[in-house]
Amino acid sequence: MTKDLTTSTISRQNILNNHYALEKVELHLALGGITWKDERVFRKDKVAQIFQVDKRTIDRYLEQNNEELVKNGYRVLKGQEFKDFKEHVYDMYAVDMLKTPSLGVFSFRAVLNLAMLMTESQRAKTIRGKILDIVLDVMAQKSGGHTKYINQREEDYLPASYKEFSYRQEFTNALDFYLETSNRHKYATYTNKIYKIVFLENAKEYKKILDLKKRDRLRDTLYSEVLNIISSIENGIAQDMKNEFEKLGRKLTSKELSELFEKAENNPYLKPMIEDARVKMASRDLCFRDALHEKLENYIQSVPKSDFDKFLGETSKSLEERLSNPETLAVLKRLKDR
Repeated sequence: MTKDLTTSTISRQNILNNHYALEKVELHLALGGITWKDERVFRKDKVAQIFQVDKRTIDRYLEQNNEELVKNGYRVLKGQEFKDFKEHVYDMYAVDMLKTPSLGVFSFRAVLNLAMLMTESQRAKTIRGKILDIVLDVMAQKSGGHTKYINQREEDYLPASYKEFSYRQEFTNALDFYLETSNRHKYATYTNKIYKIVFLENAKEYKKILDLKKRDRLRDTLYSEVLNIISSIENGIAQDMKNEFEKLGRKLTSKELSELFEKAENNPYLKPMIEDARVKMASRDLCFRDALHEKLENYIQSVPKSDFDKFLGETSKSLEERLSNPETLAVLKRLKDR
């Protein structure tokens, strides 16, 4: 999947949704504009000047990418709003604006959006380069330089990880008690089956994509939503194995256990959770870790603003900080005592 900003809608939107980076970009570029309703806006002639192109070029991009640019702050002022705007900037533009019943203005985000779309402007290319540099700097600063474990900065990570650890014990116990097998690698074999159900990759494939070292634990890098669905499947399989054991009066064969996995994979109650986990994992890994899960490529979406707050904002903390928080420890104790 290409990450060329001029061709990738998802890559553009990931940057435009990262308001932490955009604050730094706005200070660094200092493009000017007009302060209007607590934000900087830009008239079309100013935008043309910034990119050193004529206004017809701006019009062409507006026509070809209207939905995206509107989504990111381009709007047409009309009626009372336009009247208020004219009064606000009367000294600068009153005569010019008397000739038109409306006026298109770009927000700062929309100007950056245009910079990421425009191919014929050297100035736009330079701005794209600066944007990417600042995004990387902000990501490294906010994550403490450890994007491999950026998942652990989320508030829900520790409870999800603790619950999954508990359900995994139930799953491995079920393999010991209810499965007839001589497979010495049964834990890895059937764990990989769960991974394939949730994110279509086995452990080896996943580690290669995230460039994990031998000592790195795969589950330490998983997002809370992925851990939750893994917990659900582990718990469900363990219970199904127990039920079948009691029904048959004997341990299950490998074939019978495979049928339980197939049943879980096609469970309509789990399907929405599985698809949600795939979207979040594929989208976040591409955005935050620059890691592409090719088998999940169809699930990749732009990362919403709320995710940047979750992993980079004030509520995000390192694992060490969370473990020193008495409130977090109290939550873990309640989970232990459930």
